[in-house]
Amino acid sequence: MSKIYYKSPEEIELIRESSLLVSKTLAEVAKVIGPGITTKKLNDLAETFIKDHGAIPAFLNYNGFPYSLCISPNEQVVHGFPGEYVIQEGDLISVDCGVILNKFFGDSAYTFSIGEISAEKQKLVDVTKECLRLAIEKAVVGSRIGDVGYAVQAHAEANGFGVVKELVGHGVGVQLHEKPEVPNYGKRGSGIKLEEGMVIAIEPMINAGTAGVKFWSDGWTVTSKDNRPSAHFEHTVAVKKGNADVLSTFSVIEEVLNKKK
Repeated sequence: MSKIYYKSPEEIELIRESSLLVSKTLAEVAKVIGPGITTKKLNDLAETFIKDHGAIPAFLNYNGFPYSLCISPNEQVVHGFPGEYVIQEGDLISVDCGVILNKFFGDSAYTFSIGEISAEKQKLVDVTKECLRLAIEKAVVGSRIGDVGYAVQAHAEANGFGVVKELVGHGVGVQLHEKPEVPNYGKRGSGIKLEEGMVIAIEPMINAGTAGVKFWSDGWTVTSKDNRPSAHFEHTVAVKKGNADVLSTFSVIEEVLNKKK
């Protein structure tokens, strides 16, 4: 899709339904994620849940991707393959999910902290989530794409973290990846102007160390160049006047996690 697809209010409500199913799927993952479970088990559980709710896993077979979730432990940034990796105490596990429901896409990601994590990892998770919140505040009519990216970059770098530049957020809704690209870096006042009807996936990918990344030979998995931890949070957001409309939610995920404490 070479041009921006502006969504009607009715289409935005359908994207909200898709996005909320993504959030509920991640909440199902939250119920079982913990030491001793394989990442493949999480993938299979999510795939079943999505299909049971009348939806299609958006990632499955997308450009050849063979799974329904991207699951990226520790130094993996994004696009990790679920497999026989056994989750351990102290891990950071990024889980990215997308669905197609009523022909519209939703997309969201959450980084799970497994048990007691290091102070470095805790700060990384907190700052990455704050980066997402600050970026969403800029996703309003009259702002520019550079304002969104700058909000992420400024906060991450002020905390000594590296901002991944090779991978970006994107428009979403009619397809999984649409225009415009939404980088996690930029200059204030630069880039295209945000307008009503745009729906974008904002997804800070922040490394504890250097910003550099390595691409694996599987064609998908991306890791931090220095093998230090990475965190990733993502929401599907409709651009509005005044305040952005966040179509996905973390509340159902965190409700589950708080009950497990």
